[in-house]
Amino acid sequence: MSGVSDSHLAPSGDSKLEIQLLHDRLLVHVPADEGERRSSGGIVIPATAQVARRLEWGDVLGVGNNVRNVKVNDRVLFNPEDQLEVEIHGKAYLVMRERDVHAIASERTEHGTGLYL
Repeated sequence: MSGVSDSHLAPSGDSKLEIQLLHDRLLVHVPADEGERRSSGGIVIPATAQVARRLEWGDVLGVGNNVRNVKVNDRVLFNPEDQLEVEIHGKAYLVMRERDVHAIASERTEHGTGLYL
């Protein structure tokens, strides 16, 4: 191997590498499960209750260069069962395609529903 040292093959423990998402990918953090929740009528729903195909909200931490509608710091609604999980520094994040997002909650109100989080 001419011109490439061993230091270029494996980063040292001290160097930090920035994660850049590619294409239409999003890096999403899902806040920790809050356990019990309440229905709109005030009924307590335990954390162990099974809910069929429940969508979740997550916070967007990064976007790829081909993402058109989602921005960093938006909250997105998605199906967590269809996503890939990655662990970074001991914390779990999801990597998904922009097309897997069902809704965006943001301060931009171009095509809103009139509902707010």
